[in-house]
Amino acid sequence: MATLDDTTKRLIETSYPQAKEESDPTKASSNIFENAEYSTTEKTEIEQWLVTCQHIASSTEDSAKTAERLSSLNTHLSTRTTLLGSKPSIADLALYARLAPVVKDWTDEQRTGEQGYHHIVRHLDFVQNAPLFGLKLSDSDKVSIDPKKVVSPIKPVDAKAEKERKKKEKALAAAGADTAAAAGGTVTTAALSEAQDAEKSKPKKEKAKDLGEKVANAVGAEVPGVSKKKEKAPKQPKNAPAPEKPFSPALIDLRVGHILKAENHPNADSLYVSTIACGDAPGTENTSEYEGKVVRTVCSGLNGLIPLAEMQGRKIIAVCNLKPVTMRGIKSAAMVLAASPRLAPGEVDNHAGPVELVNPPAEAEAGERVYFEGWEGEPDAVLNPKKKVWDDCQVGFTTTDDKVAAFDPSAVEKLKESGKDVSQLKTKQGLCTVMTLAGATVR
Repeated sequence: MATLDDTTKRLIETSYPQAKEESDPTKASSNIFENAEYSTTEKTEIEQWLVTCQHIASSTEDSAKTAERLSSLNTHLSTRTTLLGSKPSIADLALYARLAPVVKDWTDEQRTGEQGYHHIVRHLDFVQNAPLFGLKLSDSDKVSIDPKKVVSPIKPVDAKAEKERKKKEKALAAAGADTAAAAGGTVTTAALSEAQDAEKSKPKKEKAKDLGEKVANAVGAEVPGVSKKKEKAPKQPKNAPAPEKPFSPALIDLRVGHILKAENHPNADSLYVSTIACGDAPGTENTSEYEGKVVRTVCSGLNGLIPLAEMQGRKIIAVCNLKPVTMRGIKSAAMVLAASPRLAPGEVDNHAGPVELVNPPAEAEAGERVYFEGWEGEPDAVLNPKKKVWDDCQVGFTTTDDKVAAFDPSAVEKLKESGKDVSQLKTKQGLCTVMTLAGATVR
């Protein structure tokens, strides 16, 4: 369980006496924000963010790593009111406690320049001023933010990406808009929030019209009573659809994964929940940060088949472009490859095992590409479930007599005429193997 640092504890003791004795962060969140209800996934996110807050902008970290972490956080906050999306949590308080002293020393260019961290600044201002959080801070404790000193306007949100996000998180987006409205007493929060989120881009009435006009000019927002002619963007010619890639196992994004931790699923006896580094870039969809690394949360039905101790700190092979699925309340963003005995005709799979994880070479690094020899190619970003690429190819996944994971095209209906032999699964470091199971199925 993640712990709170001393700065966050002092902030809680000052502002929320009812939670100062609570050591469990998620319970403390519920005590502070009584109207917020957290799902199992959100509780996991709170834990992960508390760990991230202890590392971000650390004085022991090099400048390149600090910039990478801050950039990832800024991207995350560009489409969210709070770290969880719209719900307040103790993670927002921990982030404020960690970054407020840092941002106080930033120049205007660092805060709102072309390469600045607009959304981090907006989030801190929201937390320190919004009635939703109700922090008891003196003016000297707060980060001083002057809307007149916005150096560069926030880059517009990608309309297509924003539309997709709204479609997936409609309820959260609506709640987030209401939350932002509650903080309307702060000019900076309102102005920066309008530029950040498409749903908050409508005009807001400002008591100080002249100040509102300056903020609007700085960040590209509109203020009632200020005429601002909108120019229509020229229509872009439609791109011809990309040619469809030929069907093959190369469409599947197989990578080396490093399990940083694994634990029992809180709502399912047969599942493990693993935190796995798969080499993703900061800000990649369906990822978070844990111990300074970009990770995916992965649910696997291995509980009772592989001891939990054997899941810790090991390298595995992960399927990284399946569409994420929610398994008993936790979103799983990849799949761990494992081998089990092949069923005889008519035999029923009772999931009794044995099961063995597919092991990459010991020297392989997290994120390294894994491929079947002779089937190299660029995988799809996300496999289309309707095309059944995974389902159709997986029947050819097997292990050889030498316990090497492999692909047998003769078992795949669409590839029977390919003329290719069984091909081994490998990385640039060598072959991927199992411990004892020969002639097994891999999935």
